[in-house]
This record gives sequence, structure tokens and C-alpha cells, in this order.
Amino acid sequence: MRLTLLALILLTLPLIPVVEAKTVRYVADTLEVPLRAGASLRHKIVRMLPSGTPVEVLDSGDDKGFTLVKASDGGVQGWMPSQYLMETPSARDALAQSQLELERVRSENASLKQRLDTLATQKGDVESSVSQISADNHRITQEIAQIRRTAANAIAIDQQNKELQERVVTLERNLQIAQQENQSLADRNQRDWFLLGSGVLLSGIVLGLVLPRLRVQRRSRWGEL
Repeated sequence: MRLTLLALILLTLPLIPVVEAKTVRYVADTLEVPLRAGASLRHKIVRMLPSGTPVEVLDSGDDKGFTLVKASDGGVQGWMPSQYLMETPSARDALAQSQLELERVRSENASLKQRLDTLATQKGDVESSVSQISADNHRITQEIAQIRRTAANAIAIDQQNKELQERVVTLERNLQIAQQENQSLADRNQRDWFLLGSGVLLSGIVLGLVLPRLRVQRRSRWGEL
């Protein structure tokens, strides 16, 4: 049964019409409205205005179905059918304006992203600089502390040197005084020894002169006895 049904389907396939794919196109949204010299279709066209062109209304002329307008781009005046005038821009122009605004926003967004990346890079550089400055500040603080300790030690050593210099000056002065006193004592001793020697010598001379006389006198006395 199934084989019979399958055979019938295969036989009917050539009878089914083939549906061809259709190509779809859209009418372009481009319209030009004639601007005429008068309020009727009989008047000559002074200019063709593309759709979406802003115009200034000079005379409504609703009873004629035409409106006197002035093109904002070139200052040309003329009459055009009132049915083509709208209070808001056309959808095509609004879409184009929206696309321009979208492109502007995208451009600003890209610029902001680039600026953000730049700021992020600058932030990293600043943080690195701050870290380096902090390390330098810590190092300089330690160096200043070391310099202060060294300066304090230098001041103490300088004070000690001054005290030692004063002691050396005092000792030199005392040494000079002692040397002078020693020289005076030496001179005095030498003078005393000279005087003592002179006295001894003088005493010897006196004794040498006196003793012979005393002996002579003693002998004379012994002779007289």
C-alpha cells in the first residue's frame, strides 16, 4: 500500500507548476513639487521644489487650493498646491535627519570612547607617577632623616673638637707655665750651686790664708812658753 502511494506521488510531481521567485522593488521617495507663477495649473512653473524643502507661507489662499510661499534657500516666490504643504517634515526627511543625528551620536560615542581610553591610559600613567613620587618621597624622607642624624653627630663632634681644642690650649698654656717654672727652678738651682761653689771656694781661700797664720801664731806661743 505504501509503495503504491509513493508511486502515485512520484507520477504527479511533473504536473505541479513551478513557482518562480519574484523580484521586489520599491518606488523611490523622491518628489518634486512645481512652484508656479500663479494660483492655478495654467501658470508657468518658476521652479521645482524637492520634497522636504522648508518654505515661508506668504498667502494661504485656501479658497483656490494654492498657497503663496517663498523658498527659504533661494528666496524664490510662487504658488504651489496646498495639499503638498505639511506642518512637519516628511518621513523621508525625518528619517534622513534621524540618520544624520544617529551618525553624529555614533561619532560622538566613538570620540567619547577614544577619549575614555585616553583618560584611562593617562590615569594609569598618573597612578604610576604618583607611585613613583611616593617612593621618591619616602626615599627623600629617609635621606633627610639620615642627613639630620649625620648633622647632629657632626655638631656633637664639632662641639667635642672645640672642647678638646680648648683643653689642648689650656694644657699648652700650663705646659708653658710649667716649662717657665722649671727653667726658673733650673736657673735658681744653677745660681744656688754657683753661689754655694763660690762660697766653698771663698771659704777654702780664707781657710788657706788663715790656717797658716794660726799655725804660726801657735808656734810662736809654744816658743814663748
